[in-house]
Amino acid sequence: MARAGRHREQLWSEVKEEDPEALVSYANYPPTEYLDLSFLDLLCFNVFLESRHDYDAYLARLQNLAGNRPLFITEIGLDSRRNGEAAQASCLDWQIRQAFAAGCAGAFVYSWTDEWFRGDEDVTDWEFGLTARDRKPKRSLSAVRKAFEEVPCYTHQAWPRISVVVCTYNGSRTLRDCLEAVGRLRYPNYETIVVDDGSTDGASDIAAQYDVRLIRTENRGLSAARNLGWQSATGELVAYIDDDAWPDPDWLTYLALTFLKADYAGVGGPNIPVADDGETAACVAGSPGGPAHVLLSDSEAEHVPGCNMAFRKSWLEAIGGFDPQFRQAGDDVDICWRTRERGGKLGFSPGAMVWHHYRRTVRAYWKQQIGYGKAEAMLERKWPEKYNSRGYATWAGRIYVNGILHTLSLFRGRIYQGTWGTAGYARMYQPAPNLLSFLPLMHEWQLINLVLAVLCAVGIVWKRLLSVSPVAVMALSLSLVPAVFAALRARLPASAKSPIARFRLRVLTAILHLTQPWIRLWSRIAFSLTAWRVRRFPTLSFPWPRKFGLWSEEWLEGTQVLESLESQLRSSGAVVRRGGDFDEWDLEIRGGLFGGVRVSTVSENYGRGKYMLRLRSRPWFSISGAGTTLLLLIASLGAGWDRSFYAAALLGALSIVFGAITFRSGAVAVGAIHRALIKLDFESL
Repeated sequence: MARAGRHREQLWSEVKEEDPEALVSYANYPPTEYLDLSFLDLLCFNVFLESRHDYDAYLARLQNLAGNRPLFITEIGLDSRRNGEAAQASCLDWQIRQAFAAGCAGAFVYSWTDEWFRGDEDVTDWEFGLTARDRKPKRSLSAVRKAFEEVPCYTHQAWPRISVVVCTYNGSRTLRDCLEAVGRLRYPNYETIVVDDGSTDGASDIAAQYDVRLIRTENRGLSAARNLGWQSATGELVAYIDDDAWPDPDWLTYLALTFLKADYAGVGGPNIPVADDGETAACVAGSPGGPAHVLLSDSEAEHVPGCNMAFRKSWLEAIGGFDPQFRQAGDDVDICWRTRERGGKLGFSPGAMVWHHYRRTVRAYWKQQIGYGKAEAMLERKWPEKYNSRGYATWAGRIYVNGILHTLSLFRGRIYQGTWGTAGYARMYQPAPNLLSFLPLMHEWQLINLVLAVLCAVGIVWKRLLSVSPVAVMALSLSLVPAVFAALRARLPASAKSPIARFRLRVLTAILHLTQPWIRLWSRIAFSLTAWRVRRFPTLSFPWPRKFGLWSEEWLEGTQVLESLESQLRSSGAVVRRGGDFDEWDLEIRGGLFGGVRVSTVSENYGRGKYMLRLRSRPWFSISGAGTTLLLLIASLGAGWDRSFYAAALLGALSIVFGAITFRSGAVAVGAIHRALIKLDFESL
């Protein structure tokens, strides 16, 4: 498999050396779907499926394999010899229409005529042609002609009205390009609303030159501007696009088709980096931290970025619109979570494309990451149940960065090929990412690297600590190797033709990969979203096991009491997790990375409707917190024994810090559960 992929990549490189501007692809088949062809300029597949449902589902999968690249279906068709001309015409009609409805860049019918040969021999038992061997047209020819005339959609479709909302704040540099493209949309029933959120750079003057409804307001933030947009909309669908993006002419058409196909509350699409935006922007586009969609399946989303999303106006009214506290970022994550919490579904349309200007300078990229870090902290305070103890959002779906599935596993996937290779669709199944795979992307991992560097520096005064050096080198390599690998695989702009220019851009890409976690970490620390954070509660309780009881003269379901306890804890801001099917505890409350408390319950029936619910709380401390504290303490004592008092003092101080954080994590969680139990009339036993 690897050799086959490398051979095709070598052929691609040879073509590019001769003609750098040429578009190169390879016509693939489902049985070899697992080949890594990410280097190709566009993706081509030959797909012969006779079921509409299977065909539509496979096209959605291929679009996610293609990412931001165009997808061509290079062979479709049906054998009229076995199925009849009527079936062939009907099949080709929906195959073409669904290919374009799925956002494909094109489709090729196999073939023009029934006269065909292979290996210098005529093929006589297949009749895939649009014409017979004597070139007499078959019924499929007129069906194909009509289908191609009407794609990407039926011209007689009853289209819903859509309100396009462009929110801008000092976006004069890119707003004109955005509105020019919006004005060229091939959609029969839409309006454009521009909300100027207190711009001071003449953005309103630019918007006034176009056929738009301009709304000026004082600067109140992005969410408030989005709310003003949908509240002023006359369409049943509201489509949002950023002022630094511009849409494909069929953007609204694909959004509308997706809404018409299923009862989605919201729909999003790809945001593709602008190709000629400059060399630095190309490096930024290939770096972490950019807008990405999260998919639960090939067509259903868990999150869609705000630069390209649309919602039913009725849903925005039902959930109260956007939360005004999110002034710069995070509004799209919040609206998607609230939509799904209320039972709504989000769709993803690969054809609903917008081109997005990424940051053109390193400084602007770093500033963006600081803003995203602030938004993460705000989201975590509002949605504590969506974040783990280390302060990272947990997603049920898969993250697609630049349209490509973002896989973190360090191990090779496995190919499903069936017994003796008989599987018709050989797919690559990636193993679940493990902690080692996530480490280079974790912001706190960079702080661990810093601590190891400090310990190595302390080794100057206490030589025994120099033994940490190999560990520090290994830790640094875990950050450096993925950054270098990503830089080598990055797509560079066509303007970088010389080896020196390409090397310079790859170095810049690697630097952005290395610095992004540090910038985001600084922002998370500044806004109190870190692995060592603890909840701020009025009181702390000493973390030891305790028992409580709830007496009732009427029968109570234990699950109802636990739900009330869970609701009380969440309303107080605690991070609560339910026990799983094999856990011996019912609820877990986390006070931070290094500690928490677990609650278990048992019911006692005293007859005549009398009931006692007994509850036991047990604090727990993580091995990483307690173990690190103990190791630092032992190292401090060792340094003191060797009379290296400076090293002993530093190591002892670090031990105290880790110990205090660990202890307080448990105390915070215990205090939270105790207060919640008192409010629910539990008594200490």
